[in-house]
Amino acid sequence: MTIDRSAVTRRSVLAGLFATAAAPTLANAPSRSPVPPARPAGVPALTDLATRAARPAQPTGSLVDLLERSGLSGETAVIALDAETGAVIEEHRADLRLPPASTAKALTTMYALHTLGAEHRFVTRVELSGGTIRNGTLTGDLILRGGGDPTLQTEGLARLADAVIQQGLRRVEGRFLVDETALPAIAAIDPDQPVSAGYNPALSGLNLNFNRVYFGWEVQGREARLSMDARSDREVPPVSVIDIRAAQRDLPVYTHDIRGGREHWTVAASALGRTGSRWLPVRQPGVYAADVFRALLAARGCHLPQARHSTAPQGTVLAEVRSAPLTSVLREMLRFSTNITAECVGLSSSMRQGVRPRNLHLSAESMNAWLADRYGAAGLALVDHSGLEEGSRLAPRAMATYLLAAGREGILPTLLREHPMRSEDGQVLQSPPVAVHAKTGTLNFVSALAGYAQPRGGRAMVFSIISADMAARRRIRDDDSERPTGTRAWTGRARALQQDLIERWAGLHG
Repeated sequence: MTIDRSAVTRRSVLAGLFATAAAPTLANAPSRSPVPPARPAGVPALTDLATRAARPAQPTGSLVDLLERSGLSGETAVIALDAETGAVIEEHRADLRLPPASTAKALTTMYALHTLGAEHRFVTRVELSGGTIRNGTLTGDLILRGGGDPTLQTEGLARLADAVIQQGLRRVEGRFLVDETALPAIAAIDPDQPVSAGYNPALSGLNLNFNRVYFGWEVQGREARLSMDARSDREVPPVSVIDIRAAQRDLPVYTHDIRGGREHWTVAASALGRTGSRWLPVRQPGVYAADVFRALLAARGCHLPQARHSTAPQGTVLAEVRSAPLTSVLREMLRFSTNITAECVGLSSSMRQGVRPRNLHLSAESMNAWLADRYGAAGLALVDHSGLEEGSRLAPRAMATYLLAAGREGILPTLLREHPMRSEDGQVLQSPPVAVHAKTGTLNFVSALAGYAQPRGGRAMVFSIISADMAARRRIRDDDSERPTGTRAWTGRARALQQDLIERWAGLHG
């Protein structure tokens, strides 16, 4: 077999660059708690982007040769279709079902849009029940009611607290009720993830800060001062229902359990070498949110009794905060690949469909059936809405069938992030020969990319690429599972292959 040495050199550069960028993309929420910066208004059409670049080069060699030269272990399945006719441009094992990783979020997007509506907003409310406010005292109950909002931040709870203070409330004689039953309570998206993975929190109808708590440690000499809080840009409310202590050990780095209604973390003292911080997942979201709300009100001079968690009767609305419209929520979900957003909008959609899912598997079954019925995407076997759990399976042909049909409705390509194409020295091309809007997907030893591509002067395409080394996944040691040996280099090679494939198809179809 003849090998193009210039192609190998270029691929090595790109693989190294992609490997460097691979670590933080395991379907995590933003590293800071505030809502991410607003996306610039308007999304340029793929055809507009493509007109600014040179035509793609004609490919040399076969698809099988390209796959072999990638040096990627495991299995790779791919397909590219003409976006207008649906004709196959090229395929390889396109019916092989593999884990889609976060490309599953592209499927959840249209399920949510059609079920909930583009203008749907999640609402979190404070209500009064059985009494009135007199001289600063509420004689009845105060209710904090979640509406399944996956994007609620400490800043939003602070706005609720300010509104309550403006109503004159300073004390509650009745109960402080917390209702998080808008969605089922789920202890973790994927129980097999590392215990400290911030991208794998619990879910409920009342969520806060992507259901993560801020853990900070300040090293002073041989001691480290540990703290937990629910910080925003403006406030740093303390958290009293989650604690952490250092333990004299090396491994495991973190442990977690729930006792007496509280969450207890330990961290290996040897891991606290220098002052630092990170976000840890929350396993009791309603308890966490209620605790932070009490702290915010206490700082404003209003004192609440301890929270009681139950289904509360509808009361008189005292204040509310609303999420951004669903289209904005989904755009941010696709940009940052936030698992909690995908799961909450998926669960909310299934419940709107009349399903009462006890877990994510049942909700995903409802979505699989809906997608097959509306878009003809047969054989989907997703077990959640985010793609985090490796048990999900789909074939590239099914994904491409979905993208083809959904793309004709117009909105999905505008929600997907513009996917960067890179030069031979690894720089992002400002005017690439092919413009791509796509969703990435990354798990340890799994890499996927699915979306739309518009070659310069050519016809638009839809494509789906999935690579997975399931044997390597099974070899991951428990104590190494947050950053397994070899996964970064493997992911870099997978991403370099993805660009090679897109450029190849652009040349074939240009």
